[in-house]
Amino acid sequence: MRLSEVKNKETVIITKVLGHGSFRKRITEMGFVKGKEVTVIKNAPFNGPIEYKILDYNITLRRTEANLIEVVSQSDVLPQFTQNYEGVIDLENLKVSAKEKETTINIALVGNPNCGKTTLFNFLSGSKEHVGNYSGVTVGAKKATFTQNGYNFNIFDLPGTYSLTAYSPEEIYVRNFIMNETPDIVINVIDSSNLERNLFLTTQLIDMDIKVIIALNMYDELLKSKVKFDYQSLGKLMGIPIIPTVSSKGTGITELLHKIVEVYEDLDPIMRHIHINYGTELEDSILKLRTKIKLDKPITDKISSRFLAIKLLERDKQTDLSLESYPNYIEIKNTAQNEIRRIERLYNEDSETVITDAKYGFISGALKETFKQKEKRIINPSEKIDNILTHPFLGFPIFILLISIAFYSTFKLGAYPMGWIENLVALISSTVSNMMPDGMLRDLLINGIIDGTGSVLVFLPNILILFLFISFMEDTGYMARAAFIMDKIMHRFGLHGRSFIPMVMGFGCNVPAIMATRTLRSPGDRLLTMLIIPFMSCSARLPVYVLFITAFFPQHPGLVLSSIYFAGIVIAFLTAQLLNKTIFRNKETPFVLELPPYRLPTAKNIVVHMWDKTQQYLQKIGGVILIGVVIIWALGYFPREHTAEISPVMQTDSVSIQADFDQKSHRLQNSYLGQIGHFVQPVMDPLGFDWKMSISLLAGLPAKEIIVSTMGVLYQVDETNEVGLSSKLQQERFISGDRKGELVFSTPVALSFLAFVLIYFPCIGVIATIKNESGKLKWAIFTVVYTTAVAWIISFLVFNIATLLT
Repeated sequence: MRLSEVKNKETVIITKVLGHGSFRKRITEMGFVKGKEVTVIKNAPFNGPIEYKILDYNITLRRTEANLIEVVSQSDVLPQFTQNYEGVIDLENLKVSAKEKETTINIALVGNPNCGKTTLFNFLSGSKEHVGNYSGVTVGAKKATFTQNGYNFNIFDLPGTYSLTAYSPEEIYVRNFIMNETPDIVINVIDSSNLERNLFLTTQLIDMDIKVIIALNMYDELLKSKVKFDYQSLGKLMGIPIIPTVSSKGTGITELLHKIVEVYEDLDPIMRHIHINYGTELEDSILKLRTKIKLDKPITDKISSRFLAIKLLERDKQTDLSLESYPNYIEIKNTAQNEIRRIERLYNEDSETVITDAKYGFISGALKETFKQKEKRIINPSEKIDNILTHPFLGFPIFILLISIAFYSTFKLGAYPMGWIENLVALISSTVSNMMPDGMLRDLLINGIIDGTGSVLVFLPNILILFLFISFMEDTGYMARAAFIMDKIMHRFGLHGRSFIPMVMGFGCNVPAIMATRTLRSPGDRLLTMLIIPFMSCSARLPVYVLFITAFFPQHPGLVLSSIYFAGIVIAFLTAQLLNKTIFRNKETPFVLELPPYRLPTAKNIVVHMWDKTQQYLQKIGGVILIGVVIIWALGYFPREHTAEISPVMQTDSVSIQADFDQKSHRLQNSYLGQIGHFVQPVMDPLGFDWKMSISLLAGLPAKEIIVSTMGVLYQVDETNEVGLSSKLQQERFISGDRKGELVFSTPVALSFLAFVLIYFPCIGVIATIKNESGKLKWAIFTVVYTTAVAWIISFLVFNIATLLT
C-alpha cells in the first residue's frame, strides 16, 4: 500500500521510495528510506497534508508525495497468518514482511517494434506470448511474475514504440505507464542491427530521469557483421549499463538479471543521470520552462521537469493537458509559446525537428566514439531476398502464390488427421450408443454433445495448418513486406498500407486484429480499418468453409478457399472506398512502415503459437460451443410428442426404418427449434436456405464454429454414424412442400451459404471490441446492421446468378 493510505496513529514500515530526481533525493535525505518506521500523526482538513513521525521528529508531506512511498502495514501482513492467529502483529513481524516486499522489483520492457522485446519477456518469465516479426504485435501490457536469487520480479511487456511522443495510442500508453506506474527499472530493449534508430527512444528515457538498463538484443547479428562496438564505453557516456543479449537463445539473460538487482540496489558504478546537451539556445528555453513548472511540484514528483519542458517545446498535447490544473498554467503555456517562436526564428525550422536533430546529433556523436563500421557496404541477405519478394512485377504474384499454397495445404495435409478424428468421434458415439439405454440422456450425449462438438473438433488440423503458415510468414518478417506490396492497391481504396497487417491478423481472429489498429496514427484510418476487419475470414469461419468445400467442391478445394478469402478482402476494400467517400473524408496519412530484417523463426515460437491456437479452439469447444450445442439440442428435442414405438421386428424392414427417419424429422420440425426456423425462413428463402440453415446461422452469432455444431445436431437425424456430416449434407432432401424429395443443397445454395457466412454479423466479441476501441456504441451497431445487410444482398446475387449459370 502507499503511505498516503495509512490511517491515523498507525505505524508502518517503508518498503520502497518511488519518484525520481530532486523529490527522491529530498525525501531520502529526510529519512524516508527502506526499512524505516513511520507513524501517521494526523491528517489536515480538506485532504490537505499529512503529518508523520519518522526518526523521532515530525514532518508533513502532501498526499501526492506520500503516494510515492510504498509501505507495509498490519492489514497487509495479517492475511499471511492463519485465521486462528490471535497474537499481536508487532513491528518485528512488520519488518520481516517489509524485507520481503523490499525484494520485489517492478520492471517495464520498452523498445521499438520488432526489437525482440516480447521474446525476451517470454524467456525471462516462461510466458507464451505470440512473437511476430512486424510492428504492432503487442497491443497492451502483458505482466509476468517469477522469483530468482531471492528477488521477486514483476515484468511488464509494453507495446513497441519508436518514441514517447503522443502521436499514437501505443506511445501514449507506454509514456503513461512509466509516469503513473513508476516501475523501479525500465529495460530498454535495443535491436543491435539498427543502433542509431533504436537509441532515439533511449534519449527520451534519459530525459525522463529514470533507472534504465539497455538490453543490447540480437547481439549475435552484430558480431556476424564484424563491426567494432565498445558498448561498455557507450554505457558510460550515457550513464546506462548495457548488457548484450540474444533473447531467442537465452544468451545474456543471467547477466541481465544480475544487473537488474545491482541497479535496483544502487550498486552499479555506471548508473548515473546525465543531461543531453541540446545546445545553448534550446537549453535556455528548457531552463525557463523548468523554472515555471517547478513552482508547483505534484507532477514533477513523478516525472522530470526537464522531460516536461522538452515536450512542451515539441508542442506535445498530452503534456499540455497534464499541466492544465497548475495554478500558473497560463504562465507556463505563454512561456512555452514564446520560446517555440524564438527557437523557430533562430533555426528556421519547427521546434520539434530542432530537438529531434539535437537528439540524433547526440546519438551520432556517441556512436562515432564507440562504433566502427567497415567502409565497404555489403548488401545484407534481407536486401537480396527483397530483390525477389518485393520486386515491382513479381512481388504481388509471389504473395498470391504463397497464400494459395497455404490454403491448398490446409486441405491436402489436413484431410488425413481430419479423417482420423472423424472416425474417432464416430467410434465414441457408437460405443456410448451401445452402452446406454434409450432416453433423453442418451439422446443428449449422442445427438447433442458428441455429434455437435465432434463436428467442430474434426476441423482442428485445418486450423493448425493454416496458422502454421501465417505464423511462419509473421515471424520471418514477410508480413511487413505484404503490407508494402499491398499499399498501392489499398491506397486506391482510401486505406493506409499499415492497415494491411491488422487485416491479415484478422484471418486468425478479428478481436486482436481490431485491437492492433492502435498502431495506426490517424484516428480516421484506425476507425475505418476497424469497420472492415470483420470481412476478414477469421479461423472460426474456417470449419464452415471446410465442411461445405469438402461436400460440394472437392475437385478444387484450395482454389475455392482462396477465392472466399480474397472475396472478403475485395468486399473490405469496396466498403472502405464507400465509407471513405461518404462518412470519412480523411486527409492523407504518410505511409511509414519498418521492413524488419528477415529472420528464421525458431521452431519453439511457431509451436507455441500453434499450441496457443489449439488451446483457444479446445477451450471454445468446451465452453461457448458446448453451451450452444446443448441449447440447440434442447430446442430441437422439446416439446416431446407421443409417438408410437416401432417394434424390434419392424426395425429390420427398410420401410419401417424410413418411417422412423420421417418420424424424427417431423418431430424436429415441430420442436421449438423448428418453429423458430420456420419463422425466419421467409426472410432467408430468397437465398436458397431452408429452415435448418437459417437456424444454424442464428446459432453462429456467439461464435461461428457453432454453425457447424448446430448442423451436426440438425442433420445427424439418425444414429448409425455411417457417414460424416459432409455426406449428410449431400444427401439431405426436402421431406414436405412443393420441393419434397429434392436435394436441399445444390451448388448455388452452397455458394450462397458460404457468401453469407463470410460477410454477416461477426461474433459478439468483435462487436464489443469495436465498441471499446472506437469509444462509441454507434459504430458497433453500424457493423451489425451493415455486415448483415451486405451479406443478404450478396448471397441473393450469388444464389440467383449461380442458378442461372448452372
